[in-house]
Amino acid sequence: MADTVHFSTLLRPHRSLSPLGFKWLIRAAIGANLLIGVPMSILGAWPVLGFMGLDIWLLYWMFQRSYTDARRSETLTLTDRELIVDRIAPDGEREQHRLDAYWLKVDQGERLVVTSRGNRVVIGRFLSPGERHEVGEQLKAALSAMRAPRYEHKWD
Repeated sequence: MADTVHFSTLLRPHRSLSPLGFKWLIRAAIGANLLIGVPMSILGAWPVLGFMGLDIWLLYWMFQRSYTDARRSETLTLTDRELIVDRIAPDGEREQHRLDAYWLKVDQGERLVVTSRGNRVVIGRFLSPGERHEVGEQLKAALSAMRAPRYEHKWD
């Protein structure tokens, strides 16, 4: 017998700059650095151009690191029996936690923590506080709906 899925969501880190926007940002930074660096080089301050190139490399590296970190994700699935937290790290490593749904408790403080029978899992470390709160409220609502008694009457 298959369990009913009461709640399911995929959590991913938010990135405000698209890859196309990143290309335009790098182009604009290169243009601005050349606009300043070439006259400085002509005036004899040629090391300035090298440091501006280092600037561009550092900007590129930091954004690539950010996009690599954005590959992480968490999938939450609440069934009749358990909450399954499936994590995928940026390097592709997979981790799965299974918590008994009957004893499941959602704690919303500085972190979103779910506990069940002594097992504790922190959810959505990469989310903003508002997003964590929203996911916690949705999970609490799904738990309440799942635990609410359902009666079937002849007149229904």
